[in-house]
Amino acid sequence: MDGWRVALLYNLKGQAAVAPESPPDALAELDTVETVQGLEDALLAGGHQVIPLEADETLLERVREADPDICFNIAEGRRGDARESQVPALLEMLGIPYTGSKVLAHAISLDKAIAKRVWRDLGLPTAPFQLFRSEDEPLDRALTFPLFVKPVREDSGMGISSRSVVQDEPALRERLRLVLSAYHQPALVEPFLPGREFTVGLIGNSIGPGEYAPKGYDRQGFHVFPVLEIDLSPVEEAQGIYSSYTKSERPLDCNYLCPAPIDAALASELQWLAVEAFRGIDALDVARVDFRLGADGRPYLMEINTLPGLNATYSDIVMAARAEGMTYTDLVNEILNLAVDRYGLVWDRGFSRRRLLQRAI
Repeated sequence: MDGWRVALLYNLKGQAAVAPESPPDALAELDTVETVQGLEDALLAGGHQVIPLEADETLLERVREADPDICFNIAEGRRGDARESQVPALLEMLGIPYTGSKVLAHAISLDKAIAKRVWRDLGLPTAPFQLFRSEDEPLDRALTFPLFVKPVREDSGMGISSRSVVQDEPALRERLRLVLSAYHQPALVEPFLPGREFTVGLIGNSIGPGEYAPKGYDRQGFHVFPVLEIDLSPVEEAQGIYSSYTKSERPLDCNYLCPAPIDAALASELQWLAVEAFRGIDALDVARVDFRLGADGRPYLMEINTLPGLNATYSDIVMAARAEGMTYTDLVNEILNLAVDRYGLVWDRGFSRRRLLQRAI
């Protein structure tokens, strides 16, 4: 039996126009040719037909012409405050199945303040914060220095560097001025968490009463990878901050420790929190959740990435999967299979290839 007809949707760094006034890390979250080729090779190895498509302004016409059974979506979007939701919204309109979260979850994931509000209301640990839309807004008295300043709607460490940690009011105002002017969005200000940094990748979907989880998944329907610790000490200029520069330009210079050298209780807590953060925003299929320890030694949710990097060599979730023995090809095809099962796609022998007999989209 032939595999699925899969449209691979992405945004390449080399295909994006950059305005002269854009910040230097404007393309940090977009993918490389290496990443896209790796995904294509993995899907081909899974027995599928693959149609690579740049998710630009022509995508509507081209994806309709391609007529895929399902899309493997890693597209970050071109612009706007919920750009990661653009491709899912288009596919929803066309009735085409796709991997990963739906429109709202991607929008919440990209907006760190909204995600933190959801988690806070659920009783999950996340640092207090204040959103600044102008540099002269008064600082909430509940927030004390040192503070951390970052754009509220960016991924891949964009807008983050060692200068994001501010020790006093003048430094705060200077950093606010830079973030607001360079990224044209509000700035998120929260206490600086001085402890170790961890990330937890997971795949799966919540299952209802009476449903059975597939082999390798827990009773809730999730497979959580070992906790990965990001040790930035080899990158001296990073000064302990996982910036866009480090992620994009020097990813192989960090120490990635997986399983993280932590006690079993903390590892279990981080994995549990990752699932609850995932469920809290109704994410689907795959995500990566980032944590940092506070001065009290406790873990705090920083953000969730519903479009985690999938570079075969250095992406965090790929390294965590590899640490427990899951190959890159198996990881990519398992993400696809999760979406296939979720949509209830089946083989119709009355047609020359797979057709979409869906329960619901």
